[in-house]
Amino acid sequence: MRSTIYSEEQKRLAALLVDARKQAGLKQVEVAAKIKEPQSFVAKYESGQRRLDVIEFIRICRVLGADPVRLFSKLAKSIR
Repeated sequence: MRSTIYSEEQKRLAALLVDARKQAGLKQVEVAAKIKEPQSFVAKYESGQRRLDVIEFIRICRVLGADPVRLFSKLAKSIR
């Protein structure tokens, strides 16, 4: 199986999270503070330089006020 770090699927996930953050009216630094990580952590997953595990994904979605199941479903539908 090939690495997914720079895949189109990873880019879709990053775009979904960026959109959710912007809809929440939050800046990267605000998300970082809420999840107790440096701003670079948010910048890296949003730019596709870092993958998230499932637990991180759920925590970030909750901070963004986004439904993790809905976002995951949207991502899953875009993957072939």
